Parts: sequence; structure tokens; C-alpha cells
Amino acid sequence: MQTMTTFTKGPLYRPLVKFAFPVFIAMFLQASYGAVDLLVVGRYGDASDVSAVSMGAMVMQTLTFVLSDIAMGSTIIIGQRIGEGKTKEVVHVIGVTIALFAVLAVVATAVMEPFAGVITTLLKTPAQASGKATTYVRVCCAGMIFIVAFNIIGSVFRGMGNSDMPLFAVLVATVCNIAGDLWFVAGLRMGVKGAAIATVLSQMISVAVSLCFCHRHPFSVAVKTKDIRLDRRMCRTIFGLGLPIAFQDLLVSISFLVIAAIINQLGLIASAGVGIAEKVCAFLMLVPSSFMQSISAIVAQNIGAGEKGRADKTLWYGIMTSLAAGICMFYLAFFHGKQLSLLFTTSQEVASASADYLKAYGIDCILTSFLFCFIGYFNGMGLTKFVMTQGIIGAFGVRIPVSSMTSRRVGATLFQVGLATPCSTLLQILLCLWRFFTLRKKQTD
Repeated sequence: MQTMTTFTKGPLYRPLVKFAFPVFIAMFLQASYGAVDLLVVGRYGDASDVSAVSMGAMVMQTLTFVLSDIAMGSTIIIGQRIGEGKTKEVVHVIGVTIALFAVLAVVATAVMEPFAGVITTLLKTPAQASGKATTYVRVCCAGMIFIVAFNIIGSVFRGMGNSDMPLFAVLVATVCNIAGDLWFVAGLRMGVKGAAIATVLSQMISVAVSLCFCHRHPFSVAVKTKDIRLDRRMCRTIFGLGLPIAFQDLLVSISFLVIAAIINQLGLIASAGVGIAEKVCAFLMLVPSSFMQSISAIVAQNIGAGEKGRADKTLWYGIMTSLAAGICMFYLAFFHGKQLSLLFTTSQEVASASADYLKAYGIDCILTSFLFCFIGYFNGMGLTKFVMTQGIIGAFGVRIPVSSMTSRRVGATLFQVGLATPCSTLLQILLCLWRFFTLRKKQTD
């Protein structure tokens, strides 16, 4: 298994696809990982269990995404150092990253444990599901150190141009999670609590196995115990790049949580239906999401090497490939949403609600082919403040207001409420195009 791969010379498209494929498989397994909880609970529980797992998972995803996005600062720095040929500094960045996120995981656990109930209440989780959702969040927070470690492994290795190791970690976690869900939920009938326990244990096992693998198969970039320490200057650099991404994703996630709270007021069926639609959407968005992460790593290396033209080519190659997949995903989501939803529930009513919401996501599948690749491009360039700005404008300028207004209409459907998302994406694409051509004009002047 290679430790590092450089993308600063030679052909681009084939290496991009080759790098993105393991990322895609890893994200597919990670989406499956999250979907298994809902699938098993949906088969052996009721609508309140489905709603509880979907809401609890959204809360945990918001928290872990924020921490993982901060780690994107490390990914960018590692990629740029490799592009500059400063491989010795990579060890220092990785050591600081490990120490920094160990501290952040402990802080997140201490904050989230006592406030889990407050959060699920603020989200207006249906009364039948509120207590169960709180339990899910608390159990997951108890294992936050493992959840964070699991995500950091991916961030660090992708920065080194290695997409195989994150795939290995996700594969182990997915297999363990499936086994855990079948044991705790289907076998012991522990319901929502069992699903949360399976999630934590699977990531703990994945981290342990990954560390053992790294120990037995030493990489050329070897991190020793003495390297794991906090460095104020490096922490500031990581935060400087990662916090804007994290803040943007936090606010975007909050906007989706606000939409979930709006929809929760429409009843238990609507809440469960949207929860299932979100899980289906995780699969529909896999291709642009995998290219977003891959483009970030490759662009970071080329910017570090002063190869701006190669960075631009990486962006357009990613968009073309993502768009081809996006058209296929649009067809599935718009015309076959109910069949996809029935994989996660036996309720025809819940599946119909999910299918209605998925029609809006179908439109978004085409638009995110552009947006996600632009986000990866700007992150790789280190323009994370712009990424933050466009995300905030889309979330709070369009997504929340439009969903709120449409939900208040008499006879409003979930499709109409869901249209807020593609409307937001369209505006963000226009902002990204403006920024891209502004940068190009400055370089030619």
C-alpha cells in the first residue's frame, strides 16, 4: 500500500479517477454504514424508531462533520507540503493533528453529553421519538474519541495522496456495524440504543485494526510518540484553513436541521419519510462527494508545486465525470424514489413521503455535480473563507427561508419544501463561477 502519491506531473484524468475510486467506495461503505442502522431499525422497529435514529444520526453527523472539516486544514497543509517537496514537515503536521483532535474529541463529549436532550427538543423531534433520539446521541457521544479518530485517519491519508487506507478503515467499520446491528437490534431487540452501540463499537474496532495495520506495515512517513504534541503555530494554521470549512458545514448542517424541525411539525410520517430520504440521498451524492474530496487533495499538491493550470484541469475533469453520474441519479431519485425508500421501511405511507421529498433531491443531483467539485477546488487552493461565505449565503439566504415559506402554504407537499435545496445550490454555483473567473482575470492582468 503506497504511503504518498504525487499528482504534479504527467496525465491528470486517469490518476484523478484512480484516486477518486477508493474514495467513492469508502464513501459508499460509509453511507451503507449509516444506512444499515436505519434499515435494521426500520425492519425491527416502528416509525418512532426510524425517526429517532434519523434525527440522532443527523445530530452526530453535524458534530463529526465539523471536526472532520477542521481536519481538512491538515489535509490541505499535507498536500501543499508534498507539492512543495517538504515531506519532512508532513510528520510534524500529522503529529499535531493527532494531539489536537484528541483534545477536541474530549471537549465535544463533555459538551454534548449533558445537552443531548435539549438538542433533540430544540429540533422538535416528535414526542414518540424524542427520548430514543436522546439515547442515540448520548451513546454515540460516549464513544466520540473513536468516531473522531476514525475520521482523522481518512483526512490525513487523503492529504498524502493515499485513498486506499481510508477505504480499508471504512470497510472494517462497515462489516462490524452490520454485524453489530444484527446482534444488538435484530437479535437482542435493543432498538435505537442497540444501533448506537453498534456504531460506536464498529468505529472503535476500525481504529484499532487500522493502527495495528500501520504498525505492522511501516510507511515512509512514520509518526512516533514524540511527534504527537500540540504546536501553537501549527494549530493556528490548521484552524485558519479548517475552521471556515467547518463553520460553513456547521451552518449548512444547522440549516438542514432547521428544515428537519420544520418538517417534524408536519407529523411523524413526514419526519420518518424525510429521515429515509436523507439516507437515500447519501448514496445519490456519492460521486460528486468523492470528487470533492479527491479534487481538494490533488489541487492542494498542484498549487503547492505552482501548477495552477493542472489544478484548473482537475476541476473540469471532476465536473464532467460527476455530471454524467448526476444525470443517472436524477432519474433514479425523481422517478423511482418510492422503490428506493422501501429498502428502508415496510410502511407504504412513509415510503411515499420519502419519495415525494426525493424528487427535489433528484434535481439537486445534477446541480451538486458542479457545486461539490468547485468546493473541492477552492478548498485545495486554500480559499476556505470563500467556501464558508458561499455556503452561508446558500443556507441562510435561500434554503431556510424558502423551506419555511413553502411549509406554511396550505396543502404544501414535501417536494415543494425540498425544492429549497436545489434553489440554494443554484445560487452557490453562480457564486463559485463568479469567484473562479475573478481569479482567472487577476492572473491574466
